Amino acid sequence: MDILIRDILAITPDGAKVCSVGIRDGRILSVGDAPADFRAEKTIEGSGKMLLPGLVNAHTHAAMNVFRNSADDLLFNDWLFGRVMPMEDKLCGEDCYWGTQLACLEMIATGTTSFIDMYYFTDDVTRAVDESGMRAVMSRGLSGDKSDPATAEAKLREAVDVYEKWKGHPRITFMLAPHAPYTCDDGYMTEVGKTAKELGLGLHVHLSESLSEMDTIREGYGCTPIELADRCGILTDRTVAAHCIQLSDSDIALIAARGTTVATNPVSNLKLANGVAPVPKLMAAGVNVALGTDSAASNNALNMFRDLALLTLIHKGVNHDAQAVGAREGLTIASLNGAKAMGYDDLGEIRPGMRADLSVVDLDRPNLQPVNDPVASVAYSMNGSEIETVMVDGVILMEKGEFKTLDKERIYYEAGKVSDRVGAR
Repeated sequence: MDILIRDILAITPDGAKVCSVGIRDGRILSVGDAPADFRAEKTIEGSGKMLLPGLVNAHTHAAMNVFRNSADDLLFNDWLFGRVMPMEDKLCGEDCYWGTQLACLEMIATGTTSFIDMYYFTDDVTRAVDESGMRAVMSRGLSGDKSDPATAEAKLREAVDVYEKWKGHPRITFMLAPHAPYTCDDGYMTEVGKTAKELGLGLHVHLSESLSEMDTIREGYGCTPIELADRCGILTDRTVAAHCIQLSDSDIALIAARGTTVATNPVSNLKLANGVAPVPKLMAAGVNVALGTDSAASNNALNMFRDLALLTLIHKGVNHDAQAVGAREGLTIASLNGAKAMGYDDLGEIRPGMRADLSVVDLDRPNLQPVNDPVASVAYSMNGSEIETVMVDGVILMEKGEFKTLDKERIYYEAGKVSDRVGAR
């Protein structure tokens, strides 16, 4: 469908400007005057609106939305091993389907058009994303060690089988996901890394998230988690490493040398008292830093605007530097850098030739008036409720607050049933 978004305040790479944006075959055709032969089948009036590139949630566990507000105010190990994992043991594929649909509702409603996921029952999760119309990278969380090699191998085989089933999908791609160095031994991480290389897939892993992880890896291997990941061949230019809080200067240099993306998760990291990632140092070293929410079990929301605001604020305070991460840098981290992490070079900006993953913002809100600096308003003033219309590849997923691909009431009902059954409430 040819779409014209007329006279809207668009956040482009050259700055914010009022213009018209033409969309054809799922891509941005023009920014400014549309070609003379362009005949829009649908026109969106942009007066009093702002156009943003769709945000990219670079690290989450979508199906865990059913655990929202059920594992709070706990120490990290108590949260993970004492509360979350026992609930996860009760999940089935259909549960993860509904949890993921709920996550997609939330992300669409708050302007996120793409995400990188790590979880279980990946076939069911992929089906949920396919139906939502969102863009995503799927990865089956893999854990295993030499104590039970058959189970570890079966998990990896399952991940490969789901990739083989869905490969070629226009919006969904895949990575392999060795969960973390404290749930995978070095042999298994090496095997996963080799398999990813053979298949031409990226990698998605948790690294250097907590002090307890640092102690465990130093005791077991005599190195940092980053150094261990590199030894095992999973620190690559197609790796997305989530968290990366506890980093030495040599760790940062190694991440930069390998071209690895770091997905920072400021809300979740504070909630679990794991700390603050050294984002300004990573940026200074040339690392591609992306932004993620982590799961609703540790963040309580998949609203990227909350993480964007915290990203642009906390590093100012921690580093005593008001310019540590600016509004424009924050928006780039939350959009273009996340697209790079997903493997796209034609996503995350509003300019001709880019994929039409876009969000329309209603500026008729007290918290956005007056619109003095549009980019600053995105980073510091928005809360996500201002998102009015969302599209992926030029296909409208939400229009004026109405979901077009998902049944909100049914999803609420089914997700509530799952929460009751697993003991989340």
